[in-house]
Amino acid sequence: MTQPISILLCALGGEGGGVLADWLVDVARHAGYPAQATSIPGVAQRTGATTYYLEIYPLPHNQLQGRLPVLGLNPLPGRLDALVSSELLETARQIGNGLASNDRTLVISASSRALTTAEKMTMGDGRRPEGPLLDVVAAHSLRHHVMDMARLCQESGTMVSAVMLGAMAGSGLLPFDRAHYEAVLAGPSASAKASLRGFALAFDLVTRQREQAQYVEHVMKPPAPAPTASAVLPADVAARFPASLHALMGLAHQRLVEYQGPAYARLYVQRLERLQDAESNASDNHRPVTLETTRWLALWMAFDDIIRVADLKSRASRWDRVTQEVKAKEGDVLKVYDHFKPGVPELAALLPQSLANRLLRWDRNRVAHGQAPWSMPLKVARHALWGMASLRLLASLRVLRPFGSRYATEQALIEEWLGGIEAATRLSTELGLELARCGQLIKGYGSTNERGKDNLLHILRHVCGPASAVAVAEQAQAVARIRQAALQDEAGQALDQALLQHGAPARPVKEQPVLWMKNPRLQKT
Repeated sequence: MTQPISILLCALGGEGGGVLADWLVDVARHAGYPAQATSIPGVAQRTGATTYYLEIYPLPHNQLQGRLPVLGLNPLPGRLDALVSSELLETARQIGNGLASNDRTLVISASSRALTTAEKMTMGDGRRPEGPLLDVVAAHSLRHHVMDMARLCQESGTMVSAVMLGAMAGSGLLPFDRAHYEAVLAGPSASAKASLRGFALAFDLVTRQREQAQYVEHVMKPPAPAPTASAVLPADVAARFPASLHALMGLAHQRLVEYQGPAYARLYVQRLERLQDAESNASDNHRPVTLETTRWLALWMAFDDIIRVADLKSRASRWDRVTQEVKAKEGDVLKVYDHFKPGVPELAALLPQSLANRLLRWDRNRVAHGQAPWSMPLKVARHALWGMASLRLLASLRVLRPFGSRYATEQALIEEWLGGIEAATRLSTELGLELARCGQLIKGYGSTNERGKDNLLHILRHVCGPASAVAVAEQAQAVARIRQAALQDEAGQALDQALLQHGAPARPVKEQPVLWMKNPRLQKT
């Protein structure tokens, strides 16, 4: 008895999953085959998963002699012929629902990730590792193709739906010719041509994988993309560091050149050279402390301020990304408004220390007298000439950043952290490595960023160093446990407990103003 081909399409909101389902139905009808699709929408656009279930009968109408098959509306566990997904964790989630089977299902999935809310909420690195997810795909599929769909989309300038369609066509599961797919995608518009390019790239990629006898190894472990020319570490810098640091240092060097200029990037290199000298006893190709510091130092040195925000919001790449997200077509009018609410700390960060202290003191007095902290809400029209000009003017103030109070404060804190790592590394590589990992505590902006710096300095000054009550032999293990405790909760209760357990003092209590609010019900009318 001939069974229909069952396909489950999984995408994120706004990625064109519904368009892909319509395309497949149109391809089937264009080729003369019965087809039916059912959609299961998710939540708001770009925040939830959407699924689309299709059944395509593998015999054309001209062989059915006027009869019509009965097609299902819902997927059945273990009965899927194909599971196609644009996100790796969503692929594993659908497999976890029991829909795929290792004796029937073809799995086509993107290797890219869109982090879930639970992953983003974690204080530390909450990302789920990709290895177990890939193992799940391999264990519960008859055949599978895992590919970098994001790269194919970028190369072709199209949405992921066209790439997913090309992968389906290249898999050979459906009884359609390539011409049937291309006839549905064809059109005179620029978006149609981009869709055809994305379709062709995915089709050729999956076709090559099918032709390879050992394609599984290549699919499960795709080669890392080569660094772009702009991310390559300068030759004179690369010659001073082992090859194991070059890839990460190249990205960091590029980021800091964009952030403040070549001189700032040279300062970054000089700081890493100090740590490399402290690891003189390590082998030529293994510098664990320097490698761990490479990332966190670059992120800290490129701290977020209003100059950085204005630069990112006014870049042409952002406009292109927004245009693609809203699917703006040629001739459409697109308006983008950016909302800012700079307060006294953001403005004081750009002023010299003396002026900044006066401004901060004025704002603290406001709060002490029951007033809200001062802020200046702004709505900037990014699409308008004056809006773009104001953003670029603010971004150009990076030449004044080194004269600001926050720049001086951040550099002093960075030097204290690096000095602690350097001194600890000369005593013990393990201790230096744990202090380098404490750079993970510096994240976010505003109060989150300030709290992370306070926690790091408290560890640096009280858990290790001359004033520490912890024995040198136990300091590395103590720093590791205290750092993990600091990443557990924002309130810092676990951190204070860990500090006391290892003989270090708890963090001092910070003064907070007590604000009395009048009860409107008790006021006389």
